Amino acid sequence: MTSRLFTFTTLILLSFLVSCGAQDAETSKPADKETPAPAKPQGKALFDGESLKGWKKIEFGGTGNVEVDDGEIILYMGELLTGIKWAGEAPYKTNYEISLDAKRIDGVDFFCALTFPIAGAHSTFVVGGWGGALVGISSIDDMDASENSTGSVQKLEDKQWYKLRVRVTDTRLDAWIDEKQVVKLMHTGRRMGMRFGEIEECMPIGIATFQTKAAIKNIRIKSVEPDAPESE
Repeated sequence: MTSRLFTFTTLILLSFLVSCGAQDAETSKPADKETPAPAKPQGKALFDGESLKGWKKIEFGGTGNVEVDDGEIILYMGELLTGIKWAGEAPYKTNYEISLDAKRIDGVDFFCALTFPIAGAHSTFVVGGWGGALVGISSIDDMDASENSTGSVQKLEDKQWYKLRVRVTDTRLDAWIDEKQVVKLMHTGRRMGMRFGEIEECMPIGIATFQTKAAIKNIRIKSVEPDAPESE
């Protein structure tokens, strides 16, 4: 009987010690690290996600409709061009970066032609031209993206969002699609301009499509250092 009592008492004691050890282990666990807050977007938003405030539709001949739906600017397919332009002065004329998200919903030509100030003039970053794949700057020394050194062929899927960025400094012009840099240009000594025609209506900052339906969102602009690096 004494032996059984001893064994029972021992089991209770061991159980108590194990329990205390578990509690100690629990209390000694390091506190979970707080999830860092997402970084705040830099610069100035040029689209409020609700309206075309600050923008105006460009009345190209045969232009498609433009509307805001669920936080996106929808540029409907026109006979040729459909587009919008910033209604006021450009916030910056040099040492800045402009970015946006764009996707081609329907069509086979450029779903974003982003016009921007550079070197006392304006140029256009064409994304998806000439059948849907050409990317480059129009114009440099009076040559379009299909003719100058910035032109390249990129695989661009329909209904897929792409983050586009254009960075302009006093000496450089750089552009990215997502994390891929597609334009690297020293623009000093070059004649920067735009293709002659209706696309010039996009100055000072404009977004246009050609026979294509597209969606645009998250348009932002920020200042950068004059000697900003080529990539981040």
